Amino acid sequence: MPVEDRLGQYIKQTEQAINGRKEHAMRALDLTVPQYAALLTLSGTEGMSGAKLARRCMVTPQTMTTILSNLSAKGLVSRTESPDHTRVLITRLTPAGKRKLKQADAKAVAIERFLAEEFTPDEAEELRSLLTRASNRLAQFRQPEKKG
Repeated sequence: MPVEDRLGQYIKQTEQAINGRKEHAMRALDLTVPQYAALLTLSGTEGMSGAKLARRCMVTPQTMTTILSNLSAKGLVSRTESPDHTRVLITRLTPAGKRKLKQADAKAVAIERFLAEEFTPDEAEELRSLLTRASNRLAQFRQPEKKG
């Protein structure tokens, strides 16, 4: 299959472009894109475990442990024992984390809006639909077993 026919190449190129812009924007706020993603995800909750947060942010639990350790050191999140499970820590945004997220999200939204300006509303909806279909299709893929 020629490289120019491989959809993954185009998806990866776009992902790298948007993440590159967001990394640059977040760096000015002393954040990384994964740290921003964790703050954004936490903003819609009353707190959650690191494992759940890792799943929502699409990183490994080990990576999320590092992200949360760094965010905690910056005073942007607090971690307390779960009332249900003493071995589980529940992570919440601190007031400083909420302020930092507001700044970071303004920068991320500006990038998202800039990208969206390239498309009509119908094209943007079609792109979302096509990418969702692609993701759902890939979730169904099973590598053929080797015979031999």
